[in-house]
Amino acid sequence: MSKPKILILGAGYGGLMTAKGLQKGLSYNEAEVTLVNQNPYHYVTTKLHEPAAGTLHHDYTRVPISSVLDERKVRFVQDRVTAVDREKKVVTLENSNEGLAYDYLVMAMGSAPETFGIQGLLENAYFIRNINSVRMIREHIEYQFSQYHLKGERQDLVTIVVGGAGFTGIEFVGELVDRIPQLCRDYDIPQNKVRLVNVEAAPTALPGFDKDLVEYATNYLESRGVEFKIGIPIESCSPEGVVLKGGEEVKAATVVWTGGVRGNKVVEESGVETMRGRVKVDEFLRAPGHEDIFVIGDSSLIINEEIDRPYPPTAQMATQQGEWLGRNLPLLMRGGDVKPYEFDMKGTLASLGRNEAIGMVGTKKMFGSTPAFLKRANDLRWFYKLGGISMVLRKGKL
Repeated sequence: MSKPKILILGAGYGGLMTAKGLQKGLSYNEAEVTLVNQNPYHYVTTKLHEPAAGTLHHDYTRVPISSVLDERKVRFVQDRVTAVDREKKVVTLENSNEGLAYDYLVMAMGSAPETFGIQGLLENAYFIRNINSVRMIREHIEYQFSQYHLKGERQDLVTIVVGGAGFTGIEFVGELVDRIPQLCRDYDIPQNKVRLVNVEAAPTALPGFDKDLVEYATNYLESRGVEFKIGIPIESCSPEGVVLKGGEEVKAATVVWTGGVRGNKVVEESGVETMRGRVKVDEFLRAPGHEDIFVIGDSSLIINEEIDRPYPPTAQMATQQGEWLGRNLPLLMRGGDVKPYEFDMKGTLASLGRNEAIGMVGTKKMFGSTPAFLKRANDLRWFYKLGGISMVLRKGKL
């Protein structure tokens, strides 16, 4: 009898935790585990806003997959997934003529930008998506600043529009307010010439956050020169900037969109039931009607019963889902009893730059340097989960 094949798509928080759990929990020769990822490394999504702003080198966010997995237990395939055939139980890859067969499939491929149909956004805005995209954002911003004096001190060259004042948008803006003074020194630009505009369609910044925390964040960032335009959607984006609802035009050479995500396109096209690209999974993280397909991370959808709304897709949830699946998939394969997955909210932390943050830990609201310290400690905790104390020490030197 052949060994069952477990195929994991994606090496983000959920995919890596699943793979690490399986390599620990499966007996020798019990199953054949394969992890597919487009890059040979995992990148820490929750830190990408920092290299995008230029306050952190992108290597800090990158972890080679070979340093995390035991290749004797988990086979790694570097390629891009193009399709999933549920009937044949085969996954198609971009650079292989032969698909990968599976008995159990874990879809952990992350998300795609949600543009809400805004005209010109995909073509003209930048997105904080991966290491390549954040390097491009940093280099683009620096180039625009370098052109300021050469092109007649045009205001648009030193105007940055950030679309979306959710988690990523606010954290990116926080890094920019730390970075802009140095950029102004480097390129001999008076700081009062720089314009940083944060646009949010919702009636408040940081939707879903505690009101006091939101007020602290916006007041702090405004004191550092940020202009907030709250409750005003972007209607279109062009190479010249953005047009807001009501007709106001903000001319900007740099537009960065952080205003939302949807599920991965491959998940949508696989034929499983989705809502805006996300799969409403059952209590065992399975796609509806498919006992052999698990969906975790940004493409999964779990309802918070207390407020009857989906939990937002976060690294915290993806990590917990991967840990749960890594422990329990072997039990499900063996026909054992498994307790349903339950999300355990540990708290929420949002940085406002290097030394400022807000957070909610339990019922306690936190402001300033203490949640900033906890945020950095949480980053190191993730590195510890991946590679133990040696990885924490390596990352601490970068």
